[in-house]
Amino acid sequence: MIDHGELTAKKDELIATAKRCFDLRLQTNAGGNLSVRLDSAAAIIIKPSGIGFNECDRDNLQVAYLDGTIEPSDHKPSKDLGFHLDLYRIRQDINAVVHCHSPWATGYASAGLEIPCLTVQTVEKIGRMPLIPLSRHGGPQTEVEISPVFRDSGIVAAVLANHGTIGVGPTLMKAQYLVEIIEETAQIAYVRDTLMAAHAKGSADLPSYGTAADAEAHAG
Repeated sequence: MIDHGELTAKKDELIATAKRCFDLRLQTNAGGNLSVRLDSAAAIIIKPSGIGFNECDRDNLQVAYLDGTIEPSDHKPSKDLGFHLDLYRIRQDINAVVHCHSPWATGYASAGLEIPCLTVQTVEKIGRMPLIPLSRHGGPQTEVEISPVFRDSGIVAAVLANHGTIGVGPTLMKAQYLVEIIEETAQIAYVRDTLMAAHAKGSADLPSYGTAADAEAHAG
């Protein structure tokens, strides 16, 4: 049985995260979605279809059970509910999912380019951001394309070709931080590549480690 105190607290957390994502311009209009796992039941809270990140409130957020059952609602389920539920099923360490259509990262994805982990922060926090192609019919990615990538417990973020980004984590804020890092890294990568092309520079160093402690531990 769902604990109503937890339900209210996690709805408020999701609302705050959604508004942060909107304020950072990582998601406009009613696209994207985010969700959080409940501890008191095999269920999640998720933004429904047709509701913008900035319009999320306690009354329009939906509760969906891991078996696919959805609590009665005046709103349509998210188009991406399937992959959200599947991520929670296959990874017990995932308690939150943030999926947004951030422009810089989606630009890289639309060009068929995997965003490189070219900063020490991306090496430390992410490690790799796999590029997941469109479905075999050319449509948006579903659990068929997404879940196999995230079965690797080392993957915490991915970029969806012609679609957007995904960050997962133990909390909503940690998942949100990842989509922010992805977008920041995409901007840095574009600036780096533009400057390298302008100066006819063929290559540049990439970090092998994300922290000084890791680098020292592997020295010699």
